Amino acid sequence: MIRHSSGARLAATALAATAALSLSLSGCSAGGSGESGGSPDSGRTEAGGRDRIPGTDATSPSPSRTYPLSSAPATIPAVRTHEPARGPGWRPGPGAGVVVAEGAERLDDEARLLAGELRIAFRGAVPARAGDVELALAPAAPGGAKADPESYTLVTSGGRVRISGPAEAGVFYGTRTLKQAVRSGGAMPEGTVRDAPDRPQRGLMVDIARKSFSAGWIEDRVREMADLKLNQLGLHFSDDQGFRIASDTHPRIVSREHLTKAQVRRILKLAASLHITVIPEIDSPGHLGAVLAQYPELKLKDTAGRVVPGAIDIGNPASGRLVDGLLKEYAELFDGAYWNLGGDEYQALTRRDPEASFPSLAALAREEYGPEGRIQDLASAWVNDRAAVLRPDGRTLQAWNDGYFRGGRVGVDQDIQVQYWTGKEIGARPPLEYLDEGRPVINLNDEYLYYVLGEPNEFTYPTGQRIYEQWTPLVLRGTRPVPEKYSDQILGARFAIWCDLAQAQTPERIAEGIALPLAATAQKVWDPRTPERGWPEFRALAGQLD
Repeated sequence: MIRHSSGARLAATALAATAALSLSLSGCSAGGSGESGGSPDSGRTEAGGRDRIPGTDATSPSPSRTYPLSSAPATIPAVRTHEPARGPGWRPGPGAGVVVAEGAERLDDEARLLAGELRIAFRGAVPARAGDVELALAPAAPGGAKADPESYTLVTSGGRVRISGPAEAGVFYGTRTLKQAVRSGGAMPEGTVRDAPDRPQRGLMVDIARKSFSAGWIEDRVREMADLKLNQLGLHFSDDQGFRIASDTHPRIVSREHLTKAQVRRILKLAASLHITVIPEIDSPGHLGAVLAQYPELKLKDTAGRVVPGAIDIGNPASGRLVDGLLKEYAELFDGAYWNLGGDEYQALTRRDPEASFPSLAALAREEYGPEGRIQDLASAWVNDRAAVLRPDGRTLQAWNDGYFRGGRVGVDQDIQVQYWTGKEIGARPPLEYLDEGRPVINLNDEYLYYVLGEPNEFTYPTGQRIYEQWTPLVLRGTRPVPEKYSDQILGARFAIWCDLAQAQTPERIAEGIALPLAATAQKVWDPRTPERGWPEFRALAGQLD
């Protein structure tokens, strides 16, 4: 895990690096990991490259008898391009400070955070001087192209660092690179970093419904995510075992151990400051057991009168009103751009003959959609109706892939993004079927990205090494990637913690267990290419950054 309470370590590392440099007239490339041997080709450069900063020529550095060409900074995720140069690099020292460029006062929060982490001064919107780090906004992309708001350029030259980007998020990620470079090597190497994520959605999902987590534990994960340049935190807070956020409209559904709305607001404020969007999920029409315990009249029953676990009666109009009321309440609390509708594992559809088991739903489906109408049509319409409640707020909506059914009279709305986790569930389809329909997909492959407490149902805890060496965003199901032509439809990935056997691990053990897998996921979703570092080197670097 990469934590922010590291100022003393950073300062000690920097002082050690300064002492080591003073003992050598020949010098080393500042902050170099040693892996590239200081060769001119060290640090990865994308094919074609991006335009260099005016006035620099990284391919033909000035001759120097003191400094060899620099190496790329050692960070997680690794920077996508580094143009080496000759020079001492930058390290935090006496008199150093963090400043913001004229017109970039919006970066004050990022600057204050970085200054505190590096234990140097924050001086605000003043001209940069020797030894400073300057943060700047540079909204125009080369050639007039639309700039990626999460991209940044970091230039280390003349004893200074300048981090610029088209938006706050990109500049923030540049500060994460600088922080990690100082942590891992004592200094930011000379040269130019140009960096941007390969995928726009990168994150972690936590099942806080089946296991209660403290607000402090969640905040620690947010900080860990931020240093890994992850930008989404999913909170699955309603399930059969618990409903974990306080409710004003339906207080009796809330579990004894839960987060208050004040605690959630604090989490949201922290996440926003670190450029992380929180994605809430009230899963329906299945996984509603905790809610239905207080509304037994809305439980789905089969033809024999047996209650179907966790399933709400989607044929009862009161069911929709109940869930819509909850969605509206929590839409006021969570103001982020995304919302997870759930839609998975509706147990009525796992029966061999759903229409025979639930004749009243079957009759309603035929009434609504004609003689060919089926219960799956009602389930699809349920998801669409819930989406209609949230869509006016401008939300980007998502649902689990096994809630999208083949055939039928009704399909899930095209703008609802597919969270692909499995092909094993009844009704779940191979990834290509969703992609061929033109649907946008987020990767939550249960083979690699599912940390399921207690390892039930043949799940095993994922390892960082397996993710790092085998997985990419194209590997949506099992171990085989989909064709590259679908790459643009795969918007990113999230690593998921599921608490099926809630007592199998403590929160502290979970945090330890996910640290390397989460770091590996962050690496591969930022840059899915084969990493230059081998797994032993990556694992050692993660230990340095802990």
